[in-house]
Amino acid sequence: MPPAENRTAPRLPSPSSPDPGSPRGGTDGSADARAPLDGSPELLRAAFRRHPAGVAVITARGSRLAGFTATSLTSVSAEPPLVSFGVGTASGSWPVIAEAEHVGVHLLGEHQRELAGLFARSGADRFAPPTRWREGPEGVPLLESVPVWLVCRVVARVPAGDHRVVVAEVVAGDPAGPGRPLVHHDGCYNALRD
Repeated sequence: MPPAENRTAPRLPSPSSPDPGSPRGGTDGSADARAPLDGSPELLRAAFRRHPAGVAVITARGSRLAGFTATSLTSVSAEPPLVSFGVGTASGSWPVIAEAEHVGVHLLGEHQRELAGLFARSGADRFAPPTRWREGPEGVPLLESVPVWLVCRVVARVPAGDHRVVVAEVVAGDPAGPGRPLVHHDGCYNALRD
């Protein structure tokens, strides 16, 4: 889901401030007082704008370096250690991810808003200075100063609409880097609050 290529969703009416005269709005703002919206890309984007998510950058090396910002990263299994993430098949990173045997997964810190924005921007030279990175295990590009990095072996690419869900097994990593988590909510990158 966004911000994979920095898409923004149109604003739909807020459930907390319905129009009492609207067929969707009730005087108490309860979901039961409104007619549901039909399923659509706009509805999905609007719903997930309200769902905070951790921010990750996925990297890979093929004929070129590729990377993108992802909020779809999730833990799948502990035995074996598996993660998954979604990537759009129209994105510039997909051709490299489609062929890569290994990927880098980086959980970003609150000090890395600019890095998240750079890797979300279509057409950006994501690995040029000021981005700091090095070659890691399996030749995967690893970003510097992230709270967590993992190198993962791709085990599946599952078709899912205009995306692929990539499932990958963790083969190496460091979970002890600096910083508190960066989260994405309502179209913005934010620090996690206590």
